[in-house]
Amino acid sequence: MRKKIFQAMMVAAGAVLLASLIIILGCLYDYFGGLQEKQMQDELTLASAGLEQSGKVYLTEQNLESKRFRLTWIDAQGNVLYDTKADGSSMENHADREEFQQAIKNGFGESSRYSSTLMEKTLYRAQRLADGSVLRISVSRATSGVLLLGMLQPIVLVLIVALALSALLSKRIARWVVAPLENLDLEHPLENDTYEELAPLLGRINQQRRQIDLQLAGLQRRNDEFAQITGSMKEGLILLNEKNQILSINPMAQRLFETDESCVGEDFLAVERSPEVNAAIAEAFAKGSSKIQLPRGERTYQLDISAISSGGAVIGAVILVFDITESMRAEQSRREFTANVSHELKTPLQSIMGSAELIENSLVTEKDLPRFVGHIRTEAARLVTLIEDIIRLSQLDEGSELPFEVCDLTEIAREVTESLADAADQRKISLTFSGEPFGLCSVKRLLAEICYNLCDNAIKYNREGGHVMVSTGRAGDEAVLTVRDTGIGIPPEHQERIFERFYRVDKSHSKESGGTGLGLSIVKHAVQDLGGRIELDSTPGEGTEIKVYLPLKTVV
Repeated sequence: MRKKIFQAMMVAAGAVLLASLIIILGCLYDYFGGLQEKQMQDELTLASAGLEQSGKVYLTEQNLESKRFRLTWIDAQGNVLYDTKADGSSMENHADREEFQQAIKNGFGESSRYSSTLMEKTLYRAQRLADGSVLRISVSRATSGVLLLGMLQPIVLVLIVALALSALLSKRIARWVVAPLENLDLEHPLENDTYEELAPLLGRINQQRRQIDLQLAGLQRRNDEFAQITGSMKEGLILLNEKNQILSINPMAQRLFETDESCVGEDFLAVERSPEVNAAIAEAFAKGSSKIQLPRGERTYQLDISAISSGGAVIGAVILVFDITESMRAEQSRREFTANVSHELKTPLQSIMGSAELIENSLVTEKDLPRFVGHIRTEAARLVTLIEDIIRLSQLDEGSELPFEVCDLTEIAREVTESLADAADQRKISLTFSGEPFGLCSVKRLLAEICYNLCDNAIKYNREGGHVMVSTGRAGDEAVLTVRDTGIGIPPEHQERIFERFYRVDKSHSKESGGTGLGLSIVKHAVQDLGGRIELDSTPGEGTEIKVYLPLKTVV
């Protein structure tokens, strides 16, 4: 802007200066031309008077040759009698000259003639004398062009000096003019002390700034909301543009692809080089959507990719990343559970059907009949127990809302141990209980299931004459149920799997004891539903100790 102002001022100054010089030269030319004409007239009047009084002597004695005016004396016929610049006798007749003709006719005449060769203009004035002769005065004047050429050097000098001064002044004036504009505070438009002409513009800028601030605040608010939503998502979220560049990536996706926010703006290939994933993205751009599973260590993720369109054109894609590890494990568990249930149900049923078939076909003697009938009853009881455990486990899997109530953990544990006293006596196992009563806001049925299955397992997998010790209490901010036995113990390689469904350490012993392999699975699910945890400590040949911890936030 400053440069443009400077250039404009220089052009204006140059134009004004040039126009001024032309006007001044024109005025001076006219002024001196008028002065010269007056001097010519005065000189002509004086010479006419002198010539009439003194005759030719006046012209010769006054040494008029040295003067800048030329005098010519012409008789009535146009013959030159005398000339101050040339020999009159050798000059041509002047009867045809305009100024001579006018003087003869009117007493006074004037004319001017231009010489293109000499680039001069000659002025003529003539006056008729008393004797009829004519006295003519003439002077040559340079044309305005010649005058201008003659003054070219001083004019150029004046122009250079004037332009230099104009440049200096223009630069300072431009700086002075632009300074208020350069110092404008657009952050606070209405607080500027500047030109009044800018007030409407600054007012409009202030209004637009407020609108922009409101829009930016809204965008920032929506961006913060989007960041909070995506940041708290358990799923990964990635936004791509049409060039496959990352526009946004939430923390979950950053952890999965082992990157950070610095990857925004980069090509997705720089983050994930898997050809399968990039092929799935290309498919989504082409077909609208695609899915792919991506293994990462021990976990498996599913990528749902959907194209984003606007105006019929694809402008990007959104990638949702789901951790499907647990669902795949659950699906695998369901398949295994179905297979195990089929096997476990089929075994006692086949035994029952085999015994019944022998009896039906009279292949069993009366002496062996009670044994076969007892076998059928035992297998039927085992089948009922298995079905009941399956039902309990299915109920826990459903995750239905549990009826919490005030319970006494100590009292529940005591009732369970008393109900299992006969089973313990049959195997000559001592069953003891200890604990102080305290209230617990929990699910009474689940607490009973936990106590029963732990105590039942401790009895079934104990050696004859062993001990089972049950106790309740508090440890820090948790309530604790402890079941310790002196049984066969669990080998270290099996300890991590004993809570799996239908898993048995010793299948032959389980069959003999009537175990279904679901008891500890029921315990695990029940404890998880109550927000607790389980600790296992077992030594083969010495016994096992299982502790169930329940958070005291549920304790009344």
